[in-house]
Amino acid sequence: MADLGGLPPLKPEYFARDDESDDALFYAQPRLVTHIDDGAIRALEAFYGDLLPRGGRILDLMSSWVSHLPAELAPAFVAGLGMNRVELEQNPLLDERVVQDLNRDTTLPWPDAHFDAAVCTVSVQYLVRPVEVFAEVRRVLVPGGVFAVAYSNRCFPTKAVAAWRALDDRDHAALIALYLAHAGGFEEPVAYQLRPGGPGSDPLYCVVARRGGAAGMT
Repeated sequence: MADLGGLPPLKPEYFARDDESDDALFYAQPRLVTHIDDGAIRALEAFYGDLLPRGGRILDLMSSWVSHLPAELAPAFVAGLGMNRVELEQNPLLDERVVQDLNRDTTLPWPDAHFDAAVCTVSVQYLVRPVEVFAEVRRVLVPGGVFAVAYSNRCFPTKAVAAWRALDDRDHAALIALYLAHAGGFEEPVAYQLRPGGPGSDPLYCVVARRGGAAGMT
């Protein structure tokens, strides 16, 4: 990718993976398990409860059988986009389910300004075209809509991109911020440490940015 406006470039080799086989094959088997521990799940639900708009329309990007949205949010609508239909069908919070490989097709199947908020939970490390995906998230958010990208230190290492595997937790936040900057149209992101981790405990972080611009911007 070219250097945009003085931003550090995102080179193709940053997105190489040890396993470059078809992602659809890797995700064909449902994984009805959680990918962070119970304490991290509680911390994330509390954070989302404070951050996300109550009664809003929410996009759960790279979704699974759980969305980590607390009941008190009472969202008007939740759409989940993920790789495995069985997992999505097991998620009771979803009003709409879309099976799509964002590494093949980054275009989101919703109109402009369709959602009040979007979350991407412990999955950003698998995106090989994150800038294009983030630009699409910006498009489908209302102006001022929030985008939250949560991550821990767990992953499927063979499917995580090289840049992610090379960095530590703090630098992962900087990498996500760089994705947002290249995508354009987001306000300055803020990184949060939700849980420090420790022996036998998962750390948890979240990078949050809001869509900027006036109504009608795409």
